[in-house]
Amino acid sequence: MSETYNIVFCGDVVGKPGREALKAGVPTLKTRFDPLFLVVNGENAAAGVGITPAIADEFYSWGVDAITLGNHAFNKREIGPYLDGEKPIVRPSNMPPNTPGRGVITVTKEGIQLALTNLCGRVFLDGYDDPFREFDRLVRLLETPHVLVDFHAEATSEKVAFGYHAEGRATCVLGTHTHVQTADERVLEGGTAVITDVGMTGPSGSVIGMDREIILKRFLTTLPQKFEVGTGRGVICGVCVGVNRLSGRAISIERFQLMPEEMN
Repeated sequence: MSETYNIVFCGDVVGKPGREALKAGVPTLKTRFDPLFLVVNGENAAAGVGITPAIADEFYSWGVDAITLGNHAFNKREIGPYLDGEKPIVRPSNMPPNTPGRGVITVTKEGIQLALTNLCGRVFLDGYDDPFREFDRLVRLLETPHVLVDFHAEATSEKVAFGYHAEGRATCVLGTHTHVQTADERVLEGGTAVITDVGMTGPSGSVIGMDREIILKRFLTTLPQKFEVGTGRGVICGVCVGVNRLSGRAISIERFQLMPEEMN
């Protein structure tokens, strides 16, 4: 058995184009990266906001090992009871303690116990407790050095700062929410792989997943518009993180964009 394993993390799945891309792309991702764990952010999977139990179950049937969420975790009311079940899906941990669901979960494969937590930033996002202190609390409770953090935040400064805060204590800190993949992936000296934003899994030719004509009309007129998911074929954005099996420290991070013509 190799001394290392791979985690593939796919960015925010947006609507039907994102779901279709994920379904088509999973076989290619598994062939190309041979991940032990495939993790997906699904908070925009249902018509661009939220996720439903049926969609989550589809993800698992395609080979996804765990789902992370974000600030749209509860946009679909039916998801609350599902989050209280046993499926490997995690909502932001820095929410009130009576919120449905869990802020940290574990998934075990080949003797590796991977802990996954989801935290929302507070800059330009309201209603969340301090994610820095919440991470400190969680990491003290975990019994594994293999820790994936989906840091769902708006401000790049907050994301970069959080990566340094978690350095040496998390395997990876992967930014989500802005839907635009950044080119700053790196492994910090403490063995934590970081990237400000992994990008989205959603329609090409859109504005962060939404129909570009609607968004342009809003910018040009300043009038409210009803957002709709774009209709272009989906692109999968994400990262592959190489991890030392014994220490849980990252040894590499590679960002990717899987285009429609590359999918099986």
